[in-house]
Amino acid sequence: MASTPGLRALDVLGIAVTLHPYSYDANADRIGMAAAEALGLDPKLTLKCLMVEVDGKPACCVIPSDGQLSMKRVAAAFGGKAAAMMPPAKAEKLTGYHVGGISPFGQKRQVPTAFEAGACAAPKVWINAGARGLLLGIMPADALRATSGKAAALLA
Repeated sequence: MASTPGLRALDVLGIAVTLHPYSYDANADRIGMAAAEALGLDPKLTLKCLMVEVDGKPACCVIPSDGQLSMKRVAAAFGGKAAAMMPPAKAEKLTGYHVGGISPFGQKRQVPTAFEAGACAAPKVWINAGARGLLLGIMPADALRATSGKAAALLA
């Protein structure tokens, strides 16, 4: 199984995860939803990692695959006035991951991270492990600890 910066970062922290490979479809309209379907997982617990800019500063939002960000809520979660999606090329350069495989763990540069609060109540969630076609299962409390993240209302 491929080792990614995200998996190595979690290993250093002693955080146990389960690995869930699947057949990645680069042409899927909604990659997170395609991953949930391929693995038979609940889309509300299969989280996607979205890179944003809040008042021009990078941040990471982790939300359910079937959800959509509220930029107003994102800005508020990070104490800013305005938020926007980060352009894909910039997200890839900042994180060291390719779009479709961006993980909140082991990014080249750690940025403030927020997880959708509703998903943090689940016993386990699935998040990209840092490679297209590979999710990891993790307890939300461990995901928050690994990213120094916080739970916030992020959905539209």
